Amino acid sequence: MSKRSLCYNKLWKILIDKKMSQAEFRNVADIAPSTLTKLRKDREVSMNVLIKICDAFDCNIGDIVDYTKTGESEK
Repeated sequence: MSKRSLCYNKLWKILIDKKMSQAEFRNVADIAPSTLTKLRKDREVSMNVLIKICDAFDCNIGDIVDYTKTGESEK
């Protein structure tokens, strides 16, 4: 089975470009503090959360997150 790797660096770049704090982002996107923590740790979040972020920034999912397979894991 392949391991998965998510990276939200594109999202953080958008915040920097907009000069928006993470607290402001959380309010604009209407996401919970625990969800923001998951994003900061490059963890999985629900599709609903990704859609909220895309709606807030008028972008596509690929504009905020990268997904890669990191190789085979041991069984």
